[in-house]
Amino acid sequence: MTKFSFLLIAFVFFVSAASAQDKYQDELLADLTYLASDDLKGRANFSPEIDVAADYIQNRFKEIGLKPFRGEKSFLQAVPVYKYAVTEANLKLNNTVIDGVNLAVVSTADGDSSFNLDMLSVTHVGPGQELKTELRQLNMLGGNHLVLIDKSHVKWFNIYRNYFSRGLTKKSLSERGTFFLVLTDLTSVKSAVADAEVKLEIKELFNVVGVLPGQELKDEYVLYSSHYDHLGMMPEDQSSSADKDRIFNGADDNASGTSAVINLAAQFAAQNKNKRTLIFSAFSGEEIGGFGSKFFSKQLDPAKIIAMVNIEMIGKPSKFGPGITWITGPKRSNFMTLINNYLEPEGIKVHADPYPDQRLFYRSDNASLAKFGVPAHSFSTTQLDKDIHYHQVTDDVSTLNLESMNNVVNTIKLFSEGINDGTITPSRIEPMPEQASGKIY
Repeated sequence: MTKFSFLLIAFVFFVSAASAQDKYQDELLADLTYLASDDLKGRANFSPEIDVAADYIQNRFKEIGLKPFRGEKSFLQAVPVYKYAVTEANLKLNNTVIDGVNLAVVSTADGDSSFNLDMLSVTHVGPGQELKTELRQLNMLGGNHLVLIDKSHVKWFNIYRNYFSRGLTKKSLSERGTFFLVLTDLTSVKSAVADAEVKLEIKELFNVVGVLPGQELKDEYVLYSSHYDHLGMMPEDQSSSADKDRIFNGADDNASGTSAVINLAAQFAAQNKNKRTLIFSAFSGEEIGGFGSKFFSKQLDPAKIIAMVNIEMIGKPSKFGPGITWITGPKRSNFMTLINNYLEPEGIKVHADPYPDQRLFYRSDNASLAKFGVPAHSFSTTQLDKDIHYHQVTDDVSTLNLESMNNVVNTIKLFSEGINDGTITPSRIEPMPEQASGKIY
């Protein structure tokens, strides 16, 4: 081979690699722009638009060449969700009707229920007590309760009233029970007559799951994930912006992470050299309690999941600089140490979560898998202490730094190659005991 021929081949290879990288950058921007577009109206759970987003993601997985999870026909994984809504409630104490402003009701009954004083456990929360603690203890017991709340607790009463007015969203059918919270000067009652009408709906959310089968280590799994749901639209009467923008576009939270997962799937599928089986999942229901990831966590033997790379809000430079990411729960496993050793020749470093007081390790979908011992961590760049767009209608593509985001994706791709080929195997996380939870809300 002549020197000229060698240089020509090298040049063609360089141009080809550069063109491929440009292609993936263009695709990243296109996916991000669509998922954060006004057309999807903020991708609220249970909305028609989140179903459109799910269809878009599954079509991208199909184009990339992924396979449906566990040989199923669709990339969509149905997640059952149970919604309880109190449609009407009435309460009369000592023959006096309680005004709706001073009444908050939550229930996991189904249909119409009526109560008298003998059927309700009565509790008085006085001015020197902590309302949140008292209600938590009653919630752990379950059952039917009448709670008389001193008016000094009006702020917290209104918080509970607003919370209960949205109904309950639960991952399984719950023990039946009802709480009647009353803001009142009464400390005891001689008679009580109450009724509540509750509508139970069984709905579905959808995870979008695609698989790139492995080769030598095909029974070992690496999970790449994000959540694609967001907050939907602000009620019209609450919009204060001059242009009446009501859409929570969720460009950073978390169209950025979902676009990254799609992008990584495309690049790994094109390489087609992963020894371990790669699973790519866009979870739904994260914003309302992690329903998608909690359901998914029960579908696989967690011992077979070698690592989970959860991508959460990477659209803006971190406090460590543009294109530099950080990892939640760095002390939970040796994942950060291993990937930094792998990245060291490139002069790249992943930092520890700079906001440990925020408990971010427990606040994203990685926690659903870490609970079972999976080395499951979230990778992010968000500056939660400074980000004025977080959970605001201004979280759109124009507020992101696309160059920084692309560099983060490249960093994740680089260290992921070590996980995919078996070079990196992080230590397991100590399984977390099941936390006792309230029986009603």
